[in-house]
Amino acid sequence: MAERLTVRAARDLVGDAVHDLLLVHGAGTGGWHVGSAMDAAAARQVRARGGDPERFAARQLASDLIEASDLILTATGEQREFAQEMRPDAAARTFVLGEFGRLLASVDLATLPPFAPTADAVEARGGALVEAVAKLRGDRPPLPQDDLDDPWGRGDGYFSRVADEIEETVRPLTRALLTR
Repeated sequence: MAERLTVRAARDLVGDAVHDLLLVHGAGTGGWHVGSAMDAAAARQVRARGGDPERFAARQLASDLIEASDLILTATGEQREFAQEMRPDAAARTFVLGEFGRLLASVDLATLPPFAPTADAVEARGGALVEAVAKLRGDRPPLPQDDLDDPWGRGDGYFSRVADEIEETVRPLTRALLTR
């Protein structure tokens, strides 16, 4: 859901240019769902929020995905630790989703490089944004309330709540990246 809701939030701001400006991809820390379509309840939430759950195939997090990412957002602190163990060099750009959203609210966006609808400008702005959030975090661990609950096997109401929590971070994140 986080991958597709992030793309949806970005599309709201820059339309189809989102594919030229951002590469958003998701992966799980476990391999038990690799190749599977999106969970039906998750797909309903994505669709209800204007996103596209089609052509989704679950994949497992790998070192090359972390290496290629300027920002790594995990659902839980445990997953953050997993990603950091896999790639210790990515620790400064690896956050729990709720942690990033909580800290993002304190970033002075006026100090970031200006937004322009080019990949280079978005990369510069994004790098500065991640650096600013990492500086705010310091050496402090994420808070327990930063974790998302795992909705797997739960009802639509549970998935809806988790999708709301995801949007509480990805909407401000995409606004910070993709607006002046």
